[in-house]
Amino acid sequence: MSNSNSADVDEDLVFHLQTPIRKIGIMTCGGDCPGLNPVIRAATISAIRQGWRVIGIEDSMQGLINLNYRSPHGNVELTLEKVEDIITRGGTILGSDNHSDPFRYAVFNEKGEKEERDISRQVILNIKKLQLDALVVIGGDGSISIANKLRALTGNTLRVVGVPKTIDNDLAATDYTFGFNTAIQTITEAIDKIKDTACSHDRTIIIEVMGRDAGWLALHGGIAGAAHVILVPEIPYDVAAIGDTIRNRDLNGRPFTIIVIAEGAKASNSSASYLKERQAGEMIRYGGAGDRLCAELEKYAKHEKIPLKEIRVTVLGYIQRGGSPTNFDRILGTRLGEHAVSEILAKGLGGHMAALRGTRIETVTFEEATAFQKLIDPQTDQLIKTAKTLGICVGNQDHLPYFKQTPCSTPRYAFS
Repeated sequence: MSNSNSADVDEDLVFHLQTPIRKIGIMTCGGDCPGLNPVIRAATISAIRQGWRVIGIEDSMQGLINLNYRSPHGNVELTLEKVEDIITRGGTILGSDNHSDPFRYAVFNEKGEKEERDISRQVILNIKKLQLDALVVIGGDGSISIANKLRALTGNTLRVVGVPKTIDNDLAATDYTFGFNTAIQTITEAIDKIKDTACSHDRTIIIEVMGRDAGWLALHGGIAGAAHVILVPEIPYDVAAIGDTIRNRDLNGRPFTIIVIAEGAKASNSSASYLKERQAGEMIRYGGAGDRLCAELEKYAKHEKIPLKEIRVTVLGYIQRGGSPTNFDRILGTRLGEHAVSEILAKGLGGHMAALRGTRIETVTFEEATAFQKLIDPQTDQLIKTAKTLGICVGNQDHLPYFKQTPCSTPRYAFS
């Protein structure tokens, strides 16, 4: 007997909720980030202690779309021995990707052209072939939304739980996602090193960071690295305000400037920069924000006849996704993975996600987790206020100038 919530659900896709859990699948979805392996480790250990077998699904949904998929190992059973020492490792031992959405999966048609097709039914049937009684989906808002749609396809009988993962920190219902802290550490260390050469050569250096539509990485990393200008997608920037900040620093004996720009940042009269149009089965790729700002500043300086120093651009790119997770992310990932298994699956809940709220790990619904994208509110965010008070330009003139408009003879290293 099944517990389908809809008379219209295909009975072949319905799971029997009365069946006790014996075997679960764990998958890591979307872009990789530090902290995935601590989650896998904690969830696996917790499940084995429940008496369950654990199957690691390879490369996000790929291991469920095609049961013969190998890149290079295929789906594997996870044991205590296999996960014992993975807490220090970056990336994910299961592999991941961001182009295996079964509801818009890219395939080649008879003309040899890529097109999107819905193969979600095939995924559900393959879950049954693997005899999986539940899924732990580790991913961001897109992955959690896909998991929720798969669950709906089964009449909400598929037991699936979520663990929030993204360096962008833009998932609703959780204060922080694991991976974010390590990425901020990486950005901060990069700013510290780049600042040395910027100061030595009297240059303005633009540092482009990830984040897509959200500016959390740029804001936290920029403040931690004592940047002079921080540009986020939520606040369209004015090139003149940035040029004035650079010029003001130069006039006051600080002939170098560090600008941190989020990849989704844009001027007030333009849209974000993309590397190319969205391809079938893939997400749109951001890129070029730093180079565009450089060109805009040079054009502004020429038009206003302002002698700006040399401008260079550094794109941090995938370095932000790699590396051993910080202690914070190891602990957060461990807590989230344990909670997903012990406090959600083991209690018979499906369609829920583990979330950090304050200092506690709590259980929230998929609907709460994906209700909205968590973005910076320019009017109420305390870090934005802090940045403005400290004289950091956030793309407009709405900040307290760090220097007065008069020359200063203080050595360049006296202040950053």
